[in-house]
Amino acid sequence: MTTTIGVLGLQGDVREHRAMLESAGAATTVVRRPGELAGLDGIVVPGGESTTIHKLAVAFDLFEPLRAAIRDGLPALGTCAGMILLADQIEGGIDGQETLGGLDVVVRRNAFGRQVDSFEATVEFTPSWGEAMRVPATFIRAPWVEKVGDGVEVLASVASGPHEGRVVAVRQGPVMATSFHPEWGAGDRIHRLFLDLL
Repeated sequence: MTTTIGVLGLQGDVREHRAMLESAGAATTVVRRPGELAGLDGIVVPGGESTTIHKLAVAFDLFEPLRAAIRDGLPALGTCAGMILLADQIEGGIDGQETLGGLDVVVRRNAFGRQVDSFEATVEFTPSWGEAMRVPATFIRAPWVEKVGDGVEVLASVASGPHEGRVVAVRQGPVMATSFHPEWGAGDRIHRLFLDLL
């Protein structure tokens, strides 16, 4: 039976995430309305601007149903802004900014700096349910994880440079998130890892 993954289609690299998921063997669909959550095996919350995605999800009456679905066990992969939206707590957020939750972490919004501070680095993943791998990572106005709760697995940290040791990928149960954009340059390896998690 084919695994079907929704990609939140409000902002960000929807087409690129769908291509990586389909390369990894999943069927995909775009999610913009609450009814489109039905029958999904998982969902990807892509990058973009976390406050904008929050506002659009509220406007489309999708925010609360998606939050409830994740709370009830829908597997989720968040990338960049998606990591912020899946965090239980945000540092540097704007007043009234809410999250979907699912990860017992504190995430610092725009931690790596502004757009002009974007950079690429190699990140080593060490998942408990798969083989370790080194992947190229693109960071654009990216968050990092300030604190992790007891039930959170750290999947990757920055290996060297001024940000050495900063946590950039985590998992808790069926919810996984990266600070960077795995749909750019990493092939479908992170998406395969997410599908393996299911």
